[in-house]
Amino acid sequence: MNKKTTYIIIASVIALIVLFFSFGSGSDKATAIIVDVTKGEFVSEINVTGELEARNSVKIQGPANARQHRIYQITIQDIIPEGTRVKKGQYVATLDPSELAGKFKDKQIDFEGAESKYLTQQLDTALEMREKRDELINLKYAVEEKELELEQSQFEPPATIKKNEIALDKAKRALNQKKESYEIKRQQNVAKMVQARGAKEQVQNELNGLKELMTEFKILAPEDGMLIYAKNWDGQQIKAGSQINVWDPVVATLPDLSTMNSKTYVNEVDIRRVKKGQKVVIGLDALPDKQLTGIVARVANSGQKRPNSDSKVFEVIVEVDKVDDLIKPGMTSSNKIFTSIIDETLSIPLESLYNFQDSVTYVYLKDGVGYRKQEIQVGEINDIAAQVLLGLDENDKVYISAPEDNEKEISLLSELNGKRNLAKEAPAPEKESNNFPRKPKPNS
Repeated sequence: MNKKTTYIIIASVIALIVLFFSFGSGSDKATAIIVDVTKGEFVSEINVTGELEARNSVKIQGPANARQHRIYQITIQDIIPEGTRVKKGQYVATLDPSELAGKFKDKQIDFEGAESKYLTQQLDTALEMREKRDELINLKYAVEEKELELEQSQFEPPATIKKNEIALDKAKRALNQKKESYEIKRQQNVAKMVQARGAKEQVQNELNGLKELMTEFKILAPEDGMLIYAKNWDGQQIKAGSQINVWDPVVATLPDLSTMNSKTYVNEVDIRRVKKGQKVVIGLDALPDKQLTGIVARVANSGQKRPNSDSKVFEVIVEVDKVDDLIKPGMTSSNKIFTSIIDETLSIPLESLYNFQDSVTYVYLKDGVGYRKQEIQVGEINDIAAQVLLGLDENDKVYISAPEDNEKEISLLSELNGKRNLAKEAPAPEKESNNFPRKPKPNS
C-alpha cells in the first residue's frame, strides 16, 4: 500500500469521526439539521396585502333625491376612462334614464288626471253655488210678496190678517234656512276645491322633481382632478354597466394625490398584535424597486367578512409618509407591520418547535453527542422564527427535524437553574432612519 492510499484512508476515517460527533450517535437521522440559538434583534411582523387610496378626495355623486321618487338602483350607462384628468364642470358619466323615463310618463298621466279632476270640481262648484244663489233670490222675493199681502190685509177680517202674518213668518224662516244651507254648502265646496288643488299641486311638484332629477343623470365634475372609479360594498370597481346605490350614490372620486393611505385587512388572529402608531414598510407590486414607509393610523374595533371568505377580518388604515407622482390610488401594496422590535434576545427557527398535548412547547436540544427534549418558553413569533424567553442559552444548538429515537422524557423548565433569557422591548426611536429594524446578522 503506497503513502497516497494511506492518506486517503486516514482522511476518510477523520471525516467519519467528525460527522459522528456533529450529528450525534447512530440512532439519529443521518440527514439531521442542527442550527444555533441566535442572539440579536428580533423583529415581530405581520405581512398583509392592501390597496393605496387617497387620504382626502372629492366624491362625484349621482342623483341625491332618487329615493324620493322610489328609484333605488341606477345603472351607469357611460363613464370616461379611469385616470382621466378633468376640469370642473367637465362631463364624467351618464346614468341609464329608462326607469326614470317610465316614471316621468306615468306621472304626466297622473298630472293630467289630477288637473281634470280639479277643473271638474271647479265647474261643479260654480254651477251648484249659482243654483243656491238663485234659490236665495227667489226666497227673498217670496218674503217681499208676503209683506205686501200682509200690508194690504189691514182692513180684512182678523183671521185673514193672522193668516198673512203666518205666511210671512214661514217665508222669512225659509229664507234664513236657505242662507244657512248656502253657507254650509259654500264651505263644503271651498274644502273640495282646496283638496282638488292640493292633489293637483302634489302631482305637479312630483313631475317637476322628476324633470329636475332627469338633468342630474348627466354627471359633471365638481372640481379639477384625476378621475378614480369608486368601489361598491363588495369591493368591486364601479364602471359602465355597474349599479350605484341611491343611499350612497358615489360614481367616482377626485383624490388628493399629495397624501395617501394603504387600506388593508388583518385576520382576527393577528389583529390583537396591531396597534396605532406601529411602523410599516410598504412595497408596491407596480413599482417593485420602490419602498415606502408609514404608520398604523387606525384599527377597526369590529370585524367584517370579506367576499369569498368565512373568516372575519379587521380594517387597518396605514398612513404613507411620503408619496410622489409615480404613486397612484388603487395600486396594490404589500404591508409589513412591525408589531414589536426587541433588542438582544434569543431566537430559533419555527421549524425547531414541537408541542406536547398542546401544553408543553419543547425543542430537541443537542447535548454532547446526543440530544434531550427541552421545554422552552416562547415569546414573540414572526413568520420564520420564535423568541425564546426561557430554556435555552446563546451557545445551544437545536434540531430542525426530530431524531429517530425520540422517546425520551421532556426536561421541564422547573428542573433548570439559571436558564432565564429575559428581553426588553427597544424604545421607540426618534429619527426616521431608526424607525425600522436593522438588517439581520447572518447565522454563524
